[in-house]
Amino acid sequence: MRRFLTPLLVVGILLMAAPRGYTQTADRKTAISLFGSASQYKGSLGEDFWKWDRNRYGGGIGINRYLTPGLDLGLQGSFVKLEGSQSAATNFSTKVTSVNLALKLKLNNGWAIKEDAVVQPYLLASPGLAFTNRTGVVRGVSVNDKATYFDLFGAAGINFQVSEGLGIFIQTGQHIPLNANFDGEPIRDADKFDDRYLQHTVGVTIALGKPKDTDGDGVPDRKDKCPNTPAGVAVDLTGCPLDGDADGVPDYQDKCPTEKGLATLQGCPDRDGDGVADGDDACPDQPGTPALRGCPDTDGDGIPDNVDKCPGTAAGTQVDASGCPVVLDQDKDGVLDPADKCPDTPAGTRVDSVGCPLAIDPGTLKLQSPIRFRTNSTIIERSSYPKANSIAAAMKAHPDYQLRIIGHADSRGTDEYNQALSLRRAEAVKSYFTKKGVESERVITEGRGESEPVAPNTTKAGMSKNRRVEFKFEYTPAPATTPQP
Repeated sequence: MRRFLTPLLVVGILLMAAPRGYTQTADRKTAISLFGSASQYKGSLGEDFWKWDRNRYGGGIGINRYLTPGLDLGLQGSFVKLEGSQSAATNFSTKVTSVNLALKLKLNNGWAIKEDAVVQPYLLASPGLAFTNRTGVVRGVSVNDKATYFDLFGAAGINFQVSEGLGIFIQTGQHIPLNANFDGEPIRDADKFDDRYLQHTVGVTIALGKPKDTDGDGVPDRKDKCPNTPAGVAVDLTGCPLDGDADGVPDYQDKCPTEKGLATLQGCPDRDGDGVADGDDACPDQPGTPALRGCPDTDGDGIPDNVDKCPGTAAGTQVDASGCPVVLDQDKDGVLDPADKCPDTPAGTRVDSVGCPLAIDPGTLKLQSPIRFRTNSTIIERSSYPKANSIAAAMKAHPDYQLRIIGHADSRGTDEYNQALSLRRAEAVKSYFTKKGVESERVITEGRGESEPVAPNTTKAGMSKNRRVEFKFEYTPAPATTPQP
């Protein structure tokens, strides 16, 4: 018993230490088996079945061929020397060599048990031939002969998968050579099953060859769903590249292998859907443009909104790095380009507040003799009518201008009186212009009293010059009107 259990203990240790693998499969269809066996005789001289101290040991070899997931075909040969003794006058020693055609029914056929399971039970039906060479003594008569019998062998066993290409199996079966006479006893039963033996086997199966694996990923082509995987790429049991985040992009091509992403972005996510991967997106929660690293640019000036200090800049405006308009005065007329409606005015040209050439030269009109008044009077002197008429005509010809009328007085009288007198003089001139057809709203009046003399008030001639009205033209373009439909 101990001699037979020792191999079983070795099998158990190997199974605990071994990695998962496959022996004889559709990829490795041919295998060789080597085994040792303990046989137990039953015949006319007694029965040793299950008596482990009566074991007779032998060995054998087999060659097996995979047919289907549930069926193998094999050719096996084994040898054992059976011995028995009834007395000194009756004993035998028979060498039995059997050759059997084995039909193996595998239970790991994909139905009850997976084909690549570690534990693989099976049944065996093996008809064959048994060749015997017997020596011995029967009732004092020596016997020495040879014979061949038709052998029926049936067994049940379990194959344990140890590693790729290697299996260890244990098996118990019974050999029944029909009409065999192992012990030489001439007195026999009427049936043909007098002499037979149990065979308990422990062996190894080594699969030959190597499965075809075009891409060398360790998964045979027959099972490989991705047979063209590049060399060195880790694959799953189906031979496909690993995809840890299950986003459809294999890990070896995935720039973000731990985050589910998009194939178009090499497996990286894009929360705002702007086509820029979150890892490269400076504004991952706001749709933007690739040119600005995924940030938006509302005013289209090329400066992303997150750094644009002037986000509402008009289209086409030149801006600086902060997104604000670049302040320039290309024609050097004193009006900055953003406000200059005439940015190409020739150098030296006098311009109005929007950078356009003045239509009226206020200096020319101002240098002419001002409107004069009599002492303590708001009546315009007749000598000033030509000047007043020319100004009224200029105002009517240039509706984009308004006129500021500034009244002055000499030093006679109090300051308060002269201030009021100068304002009345400006109002008198305005009334004159409105009668000439100049719109009232285009004329502004001011009174400055005696505060701005143009000559000393010590002489009559000087005081006459100070009783005056002066003018200032101001460019005020009319607001644009929207055409009515």
